Amino acid sequence: MSDFITLNHGSGGRASLDLIKSIFIKPFGNNNTVLSDSAILNIPEDRIAFTTDSFVIDPIFFPGGDIGKLAVCGTINDLSVSGAVPKFITASFIIEEGFPVNDLKKIVISMVKQAKVANIKIVAGDTKVVHKGKCDKIFINTTGIGVFEKDYSFISTGEKVEVNDKIIVNGFLGDHSIAVLGARNEMDLKVSILSDCACLNELIQNLIKANLRIRFMRDVTRGGLATVLTELAEIIKLGVELDEINIPVRESVNGLCEILGFDPLYLANEGKVLIVVHCEDADKVIKILNKNPLGLESKIIGEIVSEHPKIVVGKTQIGGKRILNMLQGEQLPRIC
Repeated sequence: MSDFITLNHGSGGRASLDLIKSIFIKPFGNNNTVLSDSAILNIPEDRIAFTTDSFVIDPIFFPGGDIGKLAVCGTINDLSVSGAVPKFITASFIIEEGFPVNDLKKIVISMVKQAKVANIKIVAGDTKVVHKGKCDKIFINTTGIGVFEKDYSFISTGEKVEVNDKIIVNGFLGDHSIAVLGARNEMDLKVSILSDCACLNELIQNLIKANLRIRFMRDVTRGGLATVLTELAEIIKLGVELDEINIPVRESVNGLCEILGFDPLYLANEGKVLIVVHCEDADKVIKILNKNPLGLESKIIGEIVSEHPKIVVGKTQIGGKRILNMLQGEQLPRIC
């Protein structure tokens, strides 16, 4: 097999088959799989979670991860914050002619590693190759399926959120955006921050198994914390108040945001979950989160209020207040 992807690899013929067998089948753990048009899955549950996502991040390798890790983690997290246990993922690749095969191998290895961490299977996929210049290196599309072992399917709707519920995040915000920005080398920035890209399913399932009164969950990706909370406030028709001094953001991230004119509350993350929980269970949630390496910096950052319905208000570190709206425009394109 050649060292670079050619158009023949997307032809559906011998080169395509060789690529699939040599790069995808063995690493994904499907050596005995019949190469049919569908994966046949055994899912006895009456209700499943089903999600799809596409990943076009630039650059494809960044501090703390790569497009493969991101694709698996992002899909698993979307299922997890819906209250489901992730089970299966599909992965489709759109690859530019001339893409190095060794880089493709690195991406696949990264996907396999995260699949093992999350205890899920990559069961189906597709590969297309386009002419040089018609795609920027590689794009990945994923689809994920999860099952509900407990009836927490309401978690993603916000329908059970009430006044006085507490708002929690599981750690530092903005790391992913700043890590990717530094990897682009566009402004001669020296950035030592790693992306927070991680699979959150174990962290979230630990909360669900504890039978706490969790009202709402959402992963804090594009648009950042402020956008997620604005969406929630509009859905529940209640107000949100944040204590910005309690929101975990690294000093280095804050410093770069001040230089570049960014607001860390609008930066994308790939390993952070926002949790709304009954006020009496908030401390219990923190204790459970703190037992997981991905939740060591978890904080209670605000609460749901009856005042200013549909509006998110942040209490600033200097004692003032500001209204937080949804992200307008794009702070950092192709961040995931």
